[in-house]
Amino acid sequence: MTSRAAEGRAAIVAGNEGRTPPGAPSGGPGPGGIVLVAKPAGLTSFKALAPVKRRLGTRHLGHTGTLDSFASGLLVVLAGAYTRLGPWFTAFDKLYVARLVFGEETDTLDPEGSVVATAPLPERAALEAVLPAFRGAILQAPPAYSALHIEGERASERARRGETLVMKERPVTISLLELEDFEGREATLRVRCSSGTYIRSLARDLALAVGSRARLSGLERLEVGPFALAGARPADELEPGRDLLPLDPELATRMGFVPAFMDAATLSRFSKGAFIDPQALRFGTEGPGRGQAPTSPLAMFSPSLEFRGVMNLEGGALRYRFVIGEGR
Repeated sequence: MTSRAAEGRAAIVAGNEGRTPPGAPSGGPGPGGIVLVAKPAGLTSFKALAPVKRRLGTRHLGHTGTLDSFASGLLVVLAGAYTRLGPWFTAFDKLYVARLVFGEETDTLDPEGSVVATAPLPERAALEAVLPAFRGAILQAPPAYSALHIEGERASERARRGETLVMKERPVTISLLELEDFEGREATLRVRCSSGTYIRSLARDLALAVGSRARLSGLERLEVGPFALAGARPADELEPGRDLLPLDPELATRMGFVPAFMDAATLSRFSKGAFIDPQALRFGTEGPGRGQAPTSPLAMFSPSLEFRGVMNLEGGALRYRFVIGEGR
């Protein structure tokens, strides 16, 4: 799907009362970490990730938002036990550079579809005048050719059979929308948007607002939350000792977590899913002090600063989200 993070699996929330840690690793999923992959245009996200398992020696991967084959840019991949962080990654805002072609619209709203409508080209001034209406919180109808499910089936599959689909509008937020270039029938936009935003739909709606039609001719994803394309590598150049990134306290803070540090005794209880008193934790320097209630999820760290899982503080009690075994 274009410019939309894949839906994250719901995280497991279990009580903090002497039970097996939720989502504890079973078997050996291989080394865990965060992988930044630079996807080229012309490959599906699935094919772009094919070398990752072999290069990094892990059997378990999870992507945090696909890119269509015509698109390029950053894919953030979670390896091993880190796949349990998926719901947090899929919620990140994303930054794109989008290239639009005005005067025609395709059924897929990208260069791979068939032209279904044509219209006059807009003036630059007219396009700039409508941009403010698309900034902030808006309602957006996803493309018919998307991975969204309608009555249990992907919308794209139904569209390919010739069905006429009415896609329901959904709330999205566009925090940055700038026209970087406009020449002839082509425009370049820089867009920062919330999870769930389709840049293909944005191109369609902008064109309609100026009495024209448009499709994407290219799309590059530059950022996913705190992660940037500048730090990514092609999948066939990855090296496990260099490119499998751990979650450390600084990165956890940038991701919206409150780092929570455990001593050896607390770590032992945490690893067994036992009750933990919030007073036993020391929070990161950017989080609250000892004994105060964090408002963000807690990223749990061992005495050696190894990431070991996530907890929530709810009603003064800690509740497990998931636990990662040592060295996972």
